[in-house]
Amino acid sequence: MITFPNAKINLGLDIVERRDDGYHNIETLFMPIPLHDALEIVPTRADARATLQCHGRKVDCPMEKNLVYRAWALMHEVHGVPPVEMHLYKHIPDGAGLGGGSSDATATLMMLNRMFDLALDDEALAALAVKLGADCPFFVYNRPMMATGIGDVLTPVDVSLAGMTLLLVAPAVYVSTREAYSGVTPARPAVPLAERIAAPLPCWQATVKNDFEPTVMAAHPLLAQIKATLLDCGACYAAMSGSGCSVFGLFDSDKVADNTARQLGSHATFVMKM
Repeated sequence: MITFPNAKINLGLDIVERRDDGYHNIETLFMPIPLHDALEIVPTRADARATLQCHGRKVDCPMEKNLVYRAWALMHEVHGVPPVEMHLYKHIPDGAGLGGGSSDATATLMMLNRMFDLALDDEALAALAVKLGADCPFFVYNRPMMATGIGDVLTPVDVSLAGMTLLLVAPAVYVSTREAYSGVTPARPAVPLAERIAAPLPCWQATVKNDFEPTVMAAHPLLAQIKATLLDCGACYAAMSGSGCSVFGLFDSDKVADNTARQLGSHATFVMKM
């Protein structure tokens, strides 16, 4: 069995308060995008060990800590699924605020559910997925969702980017989650993100913000330069996704997006039709 887990971007990200458990409550809109990894899972001998082989972009962690392997281990523990052989081809940049690892993990849960006829519904899969990461449940539903709490409370929203061209830029910059949160002062905005995102897209640049950007871009000026280039070249909206380090622009012209990608060709760029 093979599937193609997709990435997501964040449209707006408000860090509204620090929780007693040390985490932060956020408000953000998760939007699936057509940038994919490939994941194949095949049966193996009952007396064999579960294995994971990674290809494509380098995944810098041991097999047992990879979210795909951890997803299998969770299903093995909770539902007794047997060992399998897993092959992951990485195309989505890792550690870029795109949820690639979370998407791969959730795809693993969903594939094992089908392979072994567990008959788990979306709610049950989401309850398992959150054990692997706060944004994992989103990929069970894989449609535009307003995410609150730590990113695990999901509400469907009617937001479409159909017809837009997305240019995603993933420079060779690493931003740790700890670093990103260390410079943020939580505050609840006067106007909820859901109301601001309901406005026409040309209004977003002035109102739909990512609270991580000021401190992350101050520490990594290249990200600010990329965002400025996207806007100068004609993006209708540009922002950093999640806690970084990818930056994206939304264009209403394929040609302009392609030309902009060539200008930013020293970085990894991905142009896709929404």
